[in-house]
Amino acid sequence: MKKFNFRKVLDGLTASSPGSGSGSGAGGGSAHPGGTAGAAGTPRDEIQETLTSDYFQICKTVRHGFPYLPTALAFDPVQKILAIGTRTGAIRILGRPGVDCYCQHESGAAVLQLQFLINEGALVSACADDTLHLWNLRQKRPAILHSLKFNRERITYCHLPFQSKWLYVGTERGNTHIVNIESFILSGYVIMWNKAIELSTKTHPGPVVHLSDSPRDEGKLLIGYENGTVVFWDLRSKRADLRAYYDEAIHSVAWHHEGKQFMCSHSDGSLTLWNLKSPNRPFQTTIPHGKIQRDGKKPESCKPILKVEYKTCKSSEPFVIFSGGLSYDKACRRPSLTIMHGKAITVLEMDHPIVDFLTLCETPYPNEFQEPYAVVVLLEKDLIVVDLTQSNFPIFENPYPIDIHESPVTCTEYFADCPPDLIPVLYSVGAKHKKQGYSNKEWPISGGAWNLGAQTYPEIIITGHADGSVKFWDASAITLQMLYKLKTSKVFEKQKSGEGKATAEIVEEDPFAVQMMYWCPESRIFCVAGVSAYVIVYRFSKHEVNTEIASLEVRLQCEVEDIITPEPEIIPQFPDASSQLPSLKSLSGSTNTVACEGMMKDSIPCLSVKTRPVRMPPGYQADLVIQLVWVDGEPPQQITSLAVNSAYGLVAFGNCNGLAVVDFMQKTVLLSMGTLELYGSSDPYQRQPRSPRKSKQFAAGLTELSDSPVSLELERCKSPTSDHVNGHCTSPTSQSCSSGKRLSSADVSKVNRRGPGRPPFRKAQSAACMEISLPVTTEENRENSFSRSRSSSVSSIDRDSKEAITALYFMESFARKNDSAVSPCLWVGTGLGMVLILSLNLPASDDLRQSEPVLVSPSGTVLTLKGAVLTFACLDCTGTLIHPPYEVWRDPHSADDGEKTRKRKLVMHSPSSSQDMGDHQFAVICSEKQAKVFSLPSQTCLYVHNITETSFLLQADVVTLCNSVCLACFCANGHIMTLSLPSLRPLLDINYLPVTDMRIARTFCFSNEGQALYLSSPTEIQRLTYSQEMCDNLQDMLGDLFTPVETPEAQNRGFLKGLFGGSGQAFDREELFGEATAGKASRSLAQHIPGSGGIEGVRGAAGGVIGDLTRARIALDERGQKLGELDERTASMMASAEAFSKHAHEIMLKYKDKKWYQF
Repeated sequence: MKKFNFRKVLDGLTASSPGSGSGSGAGGGSAHPGGTAGAAGTPRDEIQETLTSDYFQICKTVRHGFPYLPTALAFDPVQKILAIGTRTGAIRILGRPGVDCYCQHESGAAVLQLQFLINEGALVSACADDTLHLWNLRQKRPAILHSLKFNRERITYCHLPFQSKWLYVGTERGNTHIVNIESFILSGYVIMWNKAIELSTKTHPGPVVHLSDSPRDEGKLLIGYENGTVVFWDLRSKRADLRAYYDEAIHSVAWHHEGKQFMCSHSDGSLTLWNLKSPNRPFQTTIPHGKIQRDGKKPESCKPILKVEYKTCKSSEPFVIFSGGLSYDKACRRPSLTIMHGKAITVLEMDHPIVDFLTLCETPYPNEFQEPYAVVVLLEKDLIVVDLTQSNFPIFENPYPIDIHESPVTCTEYFADCPPDLIPVLYSVGAKHKKQGYSNKEWPISGGAWNLGAQTYPEIIITGHADGSVKFWDASAITLQMLYKLKTSKVFEKQKSGEGKATAEIVEEDPFAVQMMYWCPESRIFCVAGVSAYVIVYRFSKHEVNTEIASLEVRLQCEVEDIITPEPEIIPQFPDASSQLPSLKSLSGSTNTVACEGMMKDSIPCLSVKTRPVRMPPGYQADLVIQLVWVDGEPPQQITSLAVNSAYGLVAFGNCNGLAVVDFMQKTVLLSMGTLELYGSSDPYQRQPRSPRKSKQFAAGLTELSDSPVSLELERCKSPTSDHVNGHCTSPTSQSCSSGKRLSSADVSKVNRRGPGRPPFRKAQSAACMEISLPVTTEENRENSFSRSRSSSVSSIDRDSKEAITALYFMESFARKNDSAVSPCLWVGTGLGMVLILSLNLPASDDLRQSEPVLVSPSGTVLTLKGAVLTFACLDCTGTLIHPPYEVWRDPHSADDGEKTRKRKLVMHSPSSSQDMGDHQFAVICSEKQAKVFSLPSQTCLYVHNITETSFLLQADVVTLCNSVCLACFCANGHIMTLSLPSLRPLLDINYLPVTDMRIARTFCFSNEGQALYLSSPTEIQRLTYSQEMCDNLQDMLGDLFTPVETPEAQNRGFLKGLFGGSGQAFDREELFGEATAGKASRSLAQHIPGSGGIEGVRGAAGGVIGDLTRARIALDERGQKLGELDERTASMMASAEAFSKHAHEIMLKYKDKKWYQF
């Protein structure tokens, strides 16, 4: 606080010094020259800002969704938790709903295999960089206790027997090493491949593909080699008991629980069953999916069986479950899991390739009847669990949010602390659409413990998808649960195949992809902008309705013809300006006219809205569809900004051509105007339209930054699927003149008219699959090309008359300098950093709202910033955020149609500032480069903060935190920053997240209470917090992965089984593999790396019983180690004492008979 007070003193001195201009914003920003010292100093004296840097801290909270690119699977049958490893080095550990933990290997190496230390609260991971890691799961955030890096051999397979501390590690060279799990030190005991195979064998058996100890005798190890050799190794005598050979490569091996038989799966689609008594040939060979030949020959070979599991039941036939093995002649068949139970063979077809599967059994002991009850199948993009206890093998309903990527995510919105009644309402309408046919049993992955924690405010995440669907998720208390799914594509007619060339579609794939969303939680108005240049306004109703969908068509195109001339310097003559004014077309139904081949497309929307009555179930129901149309053969441009206000009944949207404002209550277009026309005489640059230079053709997205930075910057937008900087989705090889197939042959002369800033539409990809693509420019060039001020150079702006609308905001505000009272306004921000205020003249009474027209007129006010405008907000004279007015939700199709319910109830300002708002406001405006705070109505710039010079902001939002307000920013260089309001003091600046691909840039969004999220991979949402309080409480909110559970007792084997069933129980691995017997392994073979999950892990572990148990366990380990050292010292002292006694006895005998004088 002292530091803060010292700054206040300095600010007071600055404000009162006679030579100073206006008080400067914090962080070295320069003040607006129009300000005065008094104006700058006064607000800070009036408003006591409560937020300081102590309120902020960045940390990741939880990751939702399906693990991206999965590679490995493991299950703890006692703790009942599941682990999934990925190609990016991540591990996800899942238990009961709410127990979901994400860990990451620092190396980023792919996870090859995972092995739980069953009921020990630990996990071993083997990675592609030939390193083994031991993870401590007895803490809420797992950490690595030990690592072991193999230097000379590559790891191919690991096996950890139940209740053993010795891990078997097979390598690519065919050798088997043994690692002590407690110390993570390699034993000197090694099974070399040349000792395991017969001396007469001349070829190398290949890598180790399987290791397992016999269920009958733990002293026998089964080693499977890739070339088809299986060795049964006696660990005590260090020799092979038997060897089995098969002429097809082995993929996996599985034991019968009695330990007398084992099954192998092979590359020709065969399963071989071997008996230990007769290893010369398989006891049984089957090709389950092979066609039986008529002449009695061996069935034809099939695809490889990649994995087989052989599980026995006490009361029925054993289960043989395998993946792969399908016939080659069925090329189109989907990946399958086959379940053989007795004579019945069931093939379960999957939607995605199978990565791995595990059979869940009632017992962890390998030598008992396994009693399988479920199969966990890990697919490339899904996780399913099959119920084996029912004959039709239904799947369990998955409680995890792993279907986020069902259709690729294109945009996200995050609402923390939203109205509490929304979640149950959305859930009630969403629950009616749930699928049937799931298993009636409880989800079997039920381990761990989770409680609600202290955070109780409701949170909702909305995801827009490439297929036009929108999903609402309950995100309260760091969980994620699907509430409701809306399919926006249902308002349009289905596109028939083969009609692509004859229609006006501008997107080859995913024409319904959701590009932007706007949601007003209070009024429940929801608005979607699609990639095919349309906007849909939805209202929420609890009642089903059958009605026609109202639609409008808007003609929004640039007002000048971009004619390419041979001499780019010559300005061509333009036609009469009056003929270029944009006209609007308002229709009650959709136009289905399609331009004939050879005719120019004009006034045609991209998609056809359904004209017949449509049944709309309870939930969100389409109220109005607004479509931009083709103009003179030019396709409509993608929408770059969107705003809705339920109190005004207006929706506004803009693109690189201009702005449209629509009254969705009266279903009329109020304004459709080019950006330059919005200025009128207020344009500070007085730009004249001129033709673009032929050499400056605007190609795809980020690929020509160094060539034409300004035209690119004009196209800045927040769209996740657009052709702009913040929405790069096009192929870097596609050129802007490649739209010939969409234009008619008669229109070839106009193909090259498209100037810079008018890219044609191409495939709309999802935000999830759009990796960053910079084939032409390097990261450094990209930063440099964005570092130029886009509003300082008149000549550069003059190159292009286009200016995208990048931000829109409805607000009760002061439109002009001399206004004495607030009035409805629309704030408009452009790609050149210009801010325009439009006045909205609404009917005086609610009764006239449906009949009287709404007038929209430019106010003449123009404010400027550096860089494209990103966001607006208004604060009252006390510094409290003013929420835009809204209409309180009422059901539009309610059965009670009384006058009382029909009347609209409007809230004109937020409850938090319901007292008199005073005679002035603060307008907060943030662009890509800087933030400014203006005093209204005087329009004096009070504070400026130049946020970045070398980079640009991707996202900025004014958010509430701890009953105060701040500006949160995410920069392209990875920095997350917060600034105080209204004084714009920097409170937080952390280099958190390098923007490695554009997916992060498109999907990053801030919310209230210090919450934020982004799409960390095409299938996962990463949530984070920038609140210190949330970071402090996070430990209590996370689930426990480990809970104290008694290990089930082994079944009594009976006298005869104990007598003849082998000597497995008496096998002492410690004696055999310990240093005393086996010696030390070569130091160059593997290197031990201590981890950070020891004492620090205990400090971070949850309190209570588990934390105490963890500390006690470590204390016991340390005590045991000290006792061992003491024991060694005692033994050494005893040996010394014995030696001393022996020498003393010898001396005594030597001199016993001598007299004293003989010495």
